[in-house]
Parts: sequence; C-alpha cells; structure tokens
Amino acid sequence: MKEFIFYDMPGRTEATKAWSPNTWNSRFPLNMKGLKYRTEWVEQPDIKALYGQLGITTSDVTWDGVTPFYTVPIIHDPNTNKIVADAAIIADYLDKTYPDVGPQFFPENTRVLHAAYNTAFMEACHVPLFQICVLPTWNNLPLRSYELFKRTREVWLGKLEDIAPEGTEKGEAKWKDLEEGITKIAKWFEVPGGDKPFIGGDVPVFADVQLAGRLHWARIVLGKDSKEWARIKAMNGGRWEKYLHGWQQWAQVV
Repeated sequence: MKEFIFYDMPGRTEATKAWSPNTWNSRFPLNMKGLKYRTEWVEQPDIKALYGQLGITTSDVTWDGVTPFYTVPIIHDPNTNKIVADAAIIADYLDKTYPDVGPQFFPENTRVLHAAYNTAFMEACHVPLFQICVLPTWNNLPLRSYELFKRTREVWLGKLEDIAPEGTEKGEAKWKDLEEGITKIAKWFEVPGGDKPFIGGDVPVFADVQLAGRLHWARIVLGKDSKEWARIKAMNGGRWEKYLHGWQQWAQVV
C-alpha cells in the first residue's frame, strides 16, 4: 500500500511540533489503523493556498459567519487518489475505505450518539480548555503562524493575554469552568457498566479520539512538567493522566 500524505501545522520546537488537537483527531486514527503516512508541515498562512493546490474547497467559515476558514487536517490517499479534509470526515473515510484494518471509529448505529456527544463534549471540555490553552498555543507557533493567529483570533476573542490571566480571579474562574466541565465527562465513565478504559469500551471510538486529542494538546502547549498541566492531571483523581497513558501507543509522529 502506498503511504498517505498527512497535512499538519507545525509548532515552534521539535518537541511541540505536532500540537494541534484537530490534527491529532486524524493522526491518532491513522496510527491506530497502522496506515503508513508522511507528514507535510504547513504553516497557517499557507493553508489557503494548499486548498487551491489540492483542488479542494471549505464549507467552514470564521467567527464572522462569512469568511471561509481554511485549516488542517487533510489527507491524500494515493491508493484511491482521494483528498479528504476535516477530522471527523477523515475518520469516516478510513472506516469505510479500510474497514478490515484497525478499529472502527463510528461503529454501526452510533452516529446519533456521536453527534450528541460532540455537542456535550465541546461545551463541557473544549470551550473551557481552549480558553486556558489559547495563549500557550499562540506562544508555541512559528513566527509567521504566530502573527496570523494573534491577528485573527483577537478580532474574535480580544487580547489573548486577557482571556485567562494567571493568578487572577478571572483566570481562576476559567479553571473552575474546566474542572466542572471535565468532571461531567468523568461521570460519563462512572455510569453502570462504564468501568472500561475508553468511551467505546475496550476499544476507542471517535468520541475517545476527540477527548484524547484535546488532552494531548493541553499537555503539549502547557508543558508536561508545568504547574498548569499538573492541575489538569490531578483532576478527578488523576483520571486524565491515566487515560492519556493508554494513548501513548498511538502517539507517534512521522
């Protein structure tokens, strides 16, 4: 089988190069299915041109509801000559095209459940985690991406340094929101019959990929030895560090 091309955004250092939660939502599935690929690193200002080069369009828009939003992940599968963008669509493509390789990310009759999970997960986990991680994410970007990220995000969010300032009442309120939200997710694991390592039970599904991708992002941009990551991994009795440990087998970057 020919190797895939996987398009990802680089971080500032080799250790933090693969940082994006959205691209981990596709990198994990590729690794889990054991599909060979190579990464093409694309800085954020070059992604729009990449869409033109690949002959694909985007239906996503920025926060103004009008301007097209260009982002990764994107994969090129030379075995079928297909180019696929968006992490959920990529996982679905891998399920349908390579059903006999690795896990199924959307097992039969779970589409509605995944849609409901996505809405609940984004509110409970992604939104508060984003507010805490947006500044460290910006600081991890190479110069050209760093400048674009700041300029575009501050139109929407305001000054990045003011979203969750360290050691302030406002900043602590964001941490409280995160702990409350991630505790909701912890309780999903505690329902009767939920004593399994993954949301999917013994085998991860796409809902797990989304959760692992967000946690992996936080650990990378906050720093695995930082006091901020120590706060997250201490939540819910250390559940999240243990959860991520189960993903290390699929965390290779090639």
